[in-house]
Amino acid sequence: MVAEESGQGAQNSPYQLRRKSLLPKRTACPTKTSMEGASTSTTENFGHRAKRARVSGKSQDLPVTPAEQYLQVKLPDEVVLKIFSYLLEQDLCRAACVCKRFSELANDPILWKRLYMEVFEYTRPMMHPESGKFHQINPEEYEQPNPWKESFQQLYKGAHVKPGFAEHFYSNPARYKGRENMLYYDTIEDALGGVQEAHFDGLIFVHSGIYTDEWIYIESPITMIGAAPGKVADKVIIENTRDSTFVFMEGSEDAYVGYMTIKFNPDDKSAQHHNAHHCLEITVNCSPIIDHCIIRSTCTVGSAVCVSGQGASPTIKHCNISDCENVGLYITDHAQGIYEDNEISNNALAGIWVKNHGNPIIRRNHIHHGRDVGVFTFDHGMGYFESCSIHRNRIAGFEVKAYANPTVVRCEIHHGQTGGIYVHEKGRGQFIENKIYANNFAGVWITSNSDPTIRGNAIFNGNQGGVYIFGDGRGLVEGNDIYGNALAGIQIRTNSCPIVRHNKIHDGQHGGIYVFIIFRLLTNVLLQKLTL
Repeated sequence: MVAEESGQGAQNSPYQLRRKSLLPKRTACPTKTSMEGASTSTTENFGHRAKRARVSGKSQDLPVTPAEQYLQVKLPDEVVLKIFSYLLEQDLCRAACVCKRFSELANDPILWKRLYMEVFEYTRPMMHPESGKFHQINPEEYEQPNPWKESFQQLYKGAHVKPGFAEHFYSNPARYKGRENMLYYDTIEDALGGVQEAHFDGLIFVHSGIYTDEWIYIESPITMIGAAPGKVADKVIIENTRDSTFVFMEGSEDAYVGYMTIKFNPDDKSAQHHNAHHCLEITVNCSPIIDHCIIRSTCTVGSAVCVSGQGASPTIKHCNISDCENVGLYITDHAQGIYEDNEISNNALAGIWVKNHGNPIIRRNHIHHGRDVGVFTFDHGMGYFESCSIHRNRIAGFEVKAYANPTVVRCEIHHGQTGGIYVHEKGRGQFIENKIYANNFAGVWITSNSDPTIRGNAIFNGNQGGVYIFGDGRGLVEGNDIYGNALAGIQIRTNSCPIVRHNKIHDGQHGGIYVFIIFRLLTNVLLQKLTL
């Protein structure tokens, strides 16, 4: 039968691999090209064999050659796996179409891990479940049996950037046969040019290395991600010494940049012409995602991240913005955006500035050990701050000035080297359900015609007073739990006129409320001494 269908001598050929009754059901392979060149008669006979009549409810068994039986059944797994280890991914997928045993062996995680690390360098699979989302997993904890292969499929069509990559790839066509879907570039600028020329869809892998003084202006929804072993962001470094390292422009909606170190490191760190230069510059009408990046600037006259203009609304998450010689994150001129789970520390000026009707949403950020204030909102700056940890900053943890009006909810503001919250020069703001404690000076300062709302907070264990209102201060102080402070729980001085009501003031080392001149006092629960 085999000799009649396949030609003389085919029954003795070791390459005549046919399944028994399962063969007609396993015709699909990753590509159609593997079936090109087959003779018409062979294809027709193959289709005829798939429709053979059943006898007594069972299909007739096809004859099995010794070579077929040996390869599919008797050849040890270790030998098959060794053979498969020389195949690239597309050939491995084609081998999986031969039979059930080959399918199982070709899905071996060790094979796919080797291929995966050769292409992407990651030592843990980088999952890409949907646009704008990447995360690494531990293979042992993943629910699917082969996360390496799954990640390979998710990341397959992309461009790879590394100095020398392009020359090596194109000078070894035989070695990389079957990887026509991958493109290789020597520079990030070249890869961005490939996107503009529609050579690929816009997924760019930047491999291990230091990339210096490239002009990275993004005006399309590209995805750019670091690719390196170990801690990826530590191994992929992009820096500029002359201009902003990344500039996002109109048209970059839904762009993604992740898992890399981004630096602005000018030779002349104080020159005024660097005033408008930053590690990241996000301009009007764009909303990129910045994820798992390390951001550093040594320039003394420009922030590390600048978000400016109407419609500027990025998502910045899981980033480290630290050790910068100016402001860490600057949001101004009606810019918005979502900033979540970032580490912001040891910056020379504020960790975060919000100015001129900037109105960000800032959640779960860790803002600490700043060489100035933790968060500074001023000149009509706004913003919603939730569940942030703000501590050990040299000045106040949170400063509000000049008609700024932020909302601060469920944050912890503590161990400030001066005060916790400082509202002055007609500042406003709503501070609700925060924990404000262990600050060197007062937990809350209100002065110079400022009018904030302080409601439902726990203000405790301050090295001086709990709430200090002076110099024409105003505001509503309501429903707070104020205790354990070294001086008065609430101190009111010099023409200040706050509304103070329904507070619980107790266990202080000094008075409960200290009043120096005239103010309005509504009902309070005072559990210790009231000094008038």
